[in-house]
Amino acid sequence: MNTPLDKAFLGVAASVTNRRWIGPSMAEDRASEAMAQATGLPAPLCRTLVRRGVAPEEADAFLAPTLRDLLPDPRSLKDMEPAAARFLAALNKKERIAVFADYDVDGGTSAALLLSWLRDMGHRATLYVPDRIDEGYGPNDAAMKMLAADHDLIVCVDCGILSHGPIAAASAAEVIVLDHHLGGETLPPALAVVNPNRQDESGDLAHLCAAGVVFLMLVEVNRQMKVAGQKGPDLMALLDLVALGTVADVAPLIGVNRALVRQGLTVMARRGRIGLTALADVAGMDQAPTSYHLGFLLGPRVNAGGRIGKADLGARLLATDNPQEASDMAAKLDELNSERREVETQVRDLAMAQAEDRGFDAPLVWAAGEGWHPGVVGIVASRLKEATNRPAIVIGMDGDEGKGSGRSVSGIDLGAVIQRVTAEGLLIKGGGHKMAAGLTVSRDKLDEAMTRISELLAKQGAGDIGPADLRLDGVLMPGAASVELIEQIEKAGPFGAGAPAPRFAFPDCQILFAKQVGANHLKVTFGDGLGAKIDAISFGVMDGPMGPMLMKHGGARFHLAGRLEINTWQGRRSPQLRLEDAAPA
Repeated sequence: MNTPLDKAFLGVAASVTNRRWIGPSMAEDRASEAMAQATGLPAPLCRTLVRRGVAPEEADAFLAPTLRDLLPDPRSLKDMEPAAARFLAALNKKERIAVFADYDVDGGTSAALLLSWLRDMGHRATLYVPDRIDEGYGPNDAAMKMLAADHDLIVCVDCGILSHGPIAAASAAEVIVLDHHLGGETLPPALAVVNPNRQDESGDLAHLCAAGVVFLMLVEVNRQMKVAGQKGPDLMALLDLVALGTVADVAPLIGVNRALVRQGLTVMARRGRIGLTALADVAGMDQAPTSYHLGFLLGPRVNAGGRIGKADLGARLLATDNPQEASDMAAKLDELNSERREVETQVRDLAMAQAEDRGFDAPLVWAAGEGWHPGVVGIVASRLKEATNRPAIVIGMDGDEGKGSGRSVSGIDLGAVIQRVTAEGLLIKGGGHKMAAGLTVSRDKLDEAMTRISELLAKQGAGDIGPADLRLDGVLMPGAASVELIEQIEKAGPFGAGAPAPRFAFPDCQILFAKQVGANHLKVTFGDGLGAKIDAISFGVMDGPMGPMLMKHGGARFHLAGRLEINTWQGRRSPQLRLEDAAPA
């Protein structure tokens, strides 16, 4: 939280979106200048590196991260060695293997990692993804018992850490859990539980998503195979799946995650996985993939099957080796994603109005409604969180129960609160991690549970958070924003959760052209008055204050802020600003 002594950058104490602009500190300015002198790197890139805590002598290694240097020893995670050994034994004995996966992108990519690896070894496994509405999140007694009757080994991915009863119900088979959600005080009765967020783990790898955990197990499996004189599949070819799971699950892009995603984007650009290629084509991707494409084009489409369609569709697409099947499934997921957007819009409008009536300044912003689709409550919770800068929960009620999803803000651990309230008996079940959680609540305990969650969040300071500040990395002029500069800055990426893309302010600019595009987007060209100009795009801005203000600028000058990107159109590449905020100059 900022103190009253903090000065607003360029004097912008309240922008058009009601955010205070915060620029680099004097210490960061000095460090950036020193790095530029020591390394010869462009000043805007040095500002980005300083914000990441990179020292001048570390700059070269940071800009070229390698898995060899950053990949942790898989055995640093508890139960990793026996998990890999049991998985390998099942392969060698040609045992029947089932993969039980969560229905989101992390679960789908985790399952596809195992299915693809096994197929490369000549082994076909069974995929099981629970229906979001009929079965809910994670293993359940009936499904696990059914799988155990026909399989020797069940591998639970992106779920299972709190599934004591269902895993016990699978007593006819052995179970391995590969998860990353917050663990409880006791572990489920599985043969092995690999999870960097177990209570007895160090937390050094807590930033891994499930796909990262699964990949580490396959690294250990390949190592054990090598010792035994066997050769395993090429693991580097699987990194496109790891990258997609990491970005779509909003795992922080730090440490090994950054190297996994960076290498995964390179693998994805080769278009070797027919499922991802088909999905990229229906999504209209016409350039090399970036973390933005993973999070906003591919991820939502993979998720669409689990949200409002057939739960296993995304995982099957990612794992398939049949081109026609890939094309058909990609088209279906694209269609489902369009339906999901329509449902989301309806629920979002209702939830926003209800939450506003309760007040946006409470420690918890929440809404619940009859028949709200469980597949979109998490997305709507994200929208509420973004609009209010508060932890948010959205619940769809059905009969005597409601299923909900929550999203948190930086510094507030929502998963721990949900787990505690579940232990206190106010929730039927619940779990998650710091930034996201799921829950099931009885109708008669809804208000009491939300009140208790709000109380616990208040103790973490959630009620004292002001409007989100906009952190800026410095000032640029339109003439300096070249394709070459943007390419250099991108070497400090990939950018995403935990590693936000650098934002720059363009001061005292003229709006040379402004046009609404699509339903509520804005296209702008602005310049410095000296001949240099740059294009900008701002999405979803026409239903807020900034779009109309810039459309009706009347010749006024503005400070404009956002993230630089390269726009590719008909083979031509040009700099573009992803416009996020503005203020009168």
